[in-house]
Amino acid sequence: MAAKDFYQVLGVPESAGQDDIKKAYRRLAKQYHPDANPNNAAAAERFKEISEAHSVLSDAEKRKQYDQMRRLGAFDGGPRRSGAGPRRPGAPGDVGSEGFDFGDFGGLGDIFSSIFGRGGRQAEPRAESLEAVVEVPFRVAALGGKITVTIPVTDSCPTCAGSGGAPGASWSTCPECGGRGTISFGQGGFAVNRPCPQCRGRGRIPSQPCPTCRGAGDVRTEKRVAITVPPATESGSRIRLRGQGERAPAGGAVGDLIITFQVQPDRFFRREGLDIVCEVPLNLAQATLGTRLRVRTLDGKKVVLRIPPGTQPGRKFRIKGQGLEKNGRRGDQLVGVQVTVPGELTPEQQDLIKRFAESSGMSY
Repeated sequence: MAAKDFYQVLGVPESAGQDDIKKAYRRLAKQYHPDANPNNAAAAERFKEISEAHSVLSDAEKRKQYDQMRRLGAFDGGPRRSGAGPRRPGAPGDVGSEGFDFGDFGGLGDIFSSIFGRGGRQAEPRAESLEAVVEVPFRVAALGGKITVTIPVTDSCPTCAGSGGAPGASWSTCPECGGRGTISFGQGGFAVNRPCPQCRGRGRIPSQPCPTCRGAGDVRTEKRVAITVPPATESGSRIRLRGQGERAPAGGAVGDLIITFQVQPDRFFRREGLDIVCEVPLNLAQATLGTRLRVRTLDGKKVVLRIPPGTQPGRKFRIKGQGLEKNGRRGDQLVGVQVTVPGELTPEQQDLIKRFAESSGMSY
């Protein structure tokens, strides 16, 4: 069997962008995931191929190195050698079940090794990063703090502890891989070891699969994750939590959790850059004669704000240093005033307003 071309595995062209690669991976992973195909060895193998291809093509540096290997013919019948005849079995550079000798490629040996591991073995698989959108209260996003969220993940089956076998089941050596846990695929001068699809890389098979996970060794579950929200967080801000994502197949490294914050609106405050903006109501007398107001700040305290006589609707007052702090800079709190006019007046009140308007030269 020829070594797989990762672009063909995902069904994308060489010119595919990262968004196209991610979409192709998600579509295929959903279709062939072991949870959706219990006890289906072919689907399990296809899922591993898809994960392998995505782990390389989604990484800019690995993809660049992979493309270099591809141009050298590593995926169309073996690497091309110049001025060399067939190798003797067992000679340096010969391909065996243990992998590939990268000597012919000089500096490109590290390129092969970084993707497939030393000796032609695959690098330890790593799960795709898990992404989640988390809503954050306005005050927590502004001042910073901690929140706890529940994230759906794939985890070890609690019944079989990830072994895939039913409790009390007997175990035997996998007939497909002979207990190695891997199967070698290759053609010409190139070979790659992959996890065995029958035993899922374990090297042995149980007499009875686990009734909970159906032999997969893992189940979908939820876990609670504590997240530190940085001060002055905005909607769309992202953080990466290392090792908090999905488990990789065959016991590989755990992926990361990427959190995108969505800040909830507040009934009183809103944000403009590092400034906090709010509005307070004034009645006609307060706006005309002046007054003092106690205004709530973001940290819960109240500040006395002096409103001068003759304050016009929409005017804003600045409370220094009561905004957000970020990178050594701190904003202010801007307090806008809304003048409310009484809806109904008694005849005596109307008479007073008329006399006031006439004495002030105002028309009505």
